[in-house]
Amino acid sequence: MRVLVVEDNRNLVANLFEYFEARGYTLDAAPDGATGLHLAVTQHYDAIVLDWMLPRLDGHGVLRGLRDAGNEVPVLMLTARDELPDKIAGFRAGADDYLTKPFALPELEVRLEALIARASGRGRSRVLQVADLRYDLTTLEVSRAGRALHLYPACRKLLEVLMQSSPAAVTRERLEHALWGDSPPDGDMLRSHIYELRRSVDGPYPNKLIQTLPRVGYRLADLAAPGAVEAAHGG
Repeated sequence: MRVLVVEDNRNLVANLFEYFEARGYTLDAAPDGATGLHLAVTQHYDAIVLDWMLPRLDGHGVLRGLRDAGNEVPVLMLTARDELPDKIAGFRAGADDYLTKPFALPELEVRLEALIARASGRGRSRVLQVADLRYDLTTLEVSRAGRALHLYPACRKLLEVLMQSSPAAVTRERLEHALWGDSPPDGDMLRSHIYELRRSVDGPYPNKLIQTLPRVGYRLADLAAPGAVEAAHGG
């Protein structure tokens, strides 16, 4: 998931990058409102974290510019202004959520997850299931054999793509695009995320669902089911 942080506090931005990139997010940053608005209307983001007091153009101006341009990207205001009139002004300008400083990073994470889920249409009840692996796209809960699995956002995104395509193969290029768009990071970060996903989804279970397809990509399928091998190969 790709998030734009519009914030002029460099230390705070550094903390956000350290926390969220470790969890599979891709972050861009803008140090002022004018730069933030330009990035927001020229690039695709799943959500925006927006400070209220910014140089060049304040958060209210950024929001107005976004909404006037027809851009409905979810925006979470991040500010020290906690008076009710300030909150009302922010929501009326087009913000989707409001978090006051100081704040806990895990709270910001779950708020962003909820905003992104609603914006992507996951508010409608949808459940993916392969064998005993279940992913509720409404609540973002993943379980296997009735046991809850705790996955980072990047792993959940990979799991969603793999389960939606199951039992077909998914190319590396498609998985990388799902995580990072047209700007994948240097190095084989996809392999690292697949490793973490496989450790959570398959680690303690005898029936391994995630398969590596050399020179192609990956597949999630229940190969223990009758006829699964033939079906997975199109037979």
